[in-house]
Amino acid sequence: MIEIKTDSRKVKPGDTFIAIRNVARDGHDYIENAISNGATKIIAEEGSYSVETEIVKDTRKYLENYLYENYYPTIKDMKMIGVTGTNGKTTTCFLVFQMLQKLGYPVAYIGTIGFYYQDKKRLLNNTTPDIDLLYELLIEAKENGCRAVVMEVSSHALDKNRIHGLTFDEVAFTNLTQDHLDYHKTLDNYANAKRMLFEKTRGEKIAIINGDDHYYRRYLLENHNILISNKQGDLVFSNIEFSHLGTSFDFKWKMKSYHTTIPMVGRYNIYNYLTSLLLVYYMGYTIEEILKITSDLKAPSGRMEMISYHDNSIFVDYAHTPDAVENVLTSAQEYKKGKIITILGCGGDRDHTKRPLMGKIALDYSDYVLFTNDNPRTEDPKKIMDDILEGASGQHYEVIYDRKKAIQKGMSLLNHNDILMILGKGHEDYQIIGTEKIHFSDQEIVNEYIQNH
Repeated sequence: MIEIKTDSRKVKPGDTFIAIRNVARDGHDYIENAISNGATKIIAEEGSYSVETEIVKDTRKYLENYLYENYYPTIKDMKMIGVTGTNGKTTTCFLVFQMLQKLGYPVAYIGTIGFYYQDKKRLLNNTTPDIDLLYELLIEAKENGCRAVVMEVSSHALDKNRIHGLTFDEVAFTNLTQDHLDYHKTLDNYANAKRMLFEKTRGEKIAIINGDDHYYRRYLLENHNILISNKQGDLVFSNIEFSHLGTSFDFKWKMKSYHTTIPMVGRYNIYNYLTSLLLVYYMGYTIEEILKITSDLKAPSGRMEMISYHDNSIFVDYAHTPDAVENVLTSAQEYKKGKIITILGCGGDRDHTKRPLMGKIALDYSDYVLFTNDNPRTEDPKKIMDDILEGASGQHYEVIYDRKKAIQKGMSLLNHNDILMILGKGHEDYQIIGTEKIHFSDQEIVNEYIQNH
């Protein structure tokens, strides 16, 4: 374990505490807590304390260099696979993790749904953890026999240098659509932040790229670019069909034709699957070996997760961007036999410009929409709803702020062969209202309703 800590609550006797300043908090305010928890050394930018103290100009830079110099040699021989993009990172990485596990290659996964290796898993606070925790996870994976790590790399992590010192053998770009403009301000800044991953490559520098995305050229390397497309690319897919088994399609790769069925719904999941397939292919496996295990793969929790209710289908999905909402709803359109009812909200204290877009898309692709709360955080739920409803027209919607009541109402509207889309929270088992994080699971509310009816 790393004996230098940035969180005073995690300090154990003998540890060193380093006071990091950022927008959210100033670590110098927690130095006395760290000392009372047993810290025997403090690294800070100012002050005098009762234990050994080292004053440095920039504690963040000190931490980055310390971790790289002391711990990177331990993990540098692990294969590193990094995936970035607005949507699809979690599914793509989780599929790579499953494929390699089923093929007998010891691998770890780090991303939105947690930290996984062997049969171990635990939750994380960020898609890409901050640098001290990230190095700790990589060391844990190595010590437990993992020879590769596949990780989601967010634009925030790249911009804030959370992956300092790490380089990647394989990288992938899923897509770029509007998100996080509250942080990046412009789509151009957002795109450039994601480009940083492609500048942190090593060895053969293999890049798997969605060649149908408008921004794909920004992510091309000098060589070893593999473009996935349903038009023209290095790997081209076609003849898509949807059924209760999932999504079937053909694809061509290196002059050979293949057919497969993935146990996931949605055209966009073809890109996720094929990106995963090629990342694993370049780890030394054949396409045929990967196709043999494809039927055993599972989507991550909360990614078009299906629950049956009589002859109706309920899908719980993490879609929280305009593009993701459109993707899942167009998939539902291709799958449907009856009506589509959609439940949707938008997160508070986040990019407000995407809200009317999401509201309009939900109405365009649904027979009825229930607008509700997502994670309002410290923002007024009515202000969030007003933003969403800027894109609303017609009479086929209503507002129910209480998310549990909205889900119950959505379930009550199901008749025969209908689809209920519950969007925005996916795998999350909490709701953030004000500054309080309370337990809340879309799936639990649905299953509770089914048991009672």
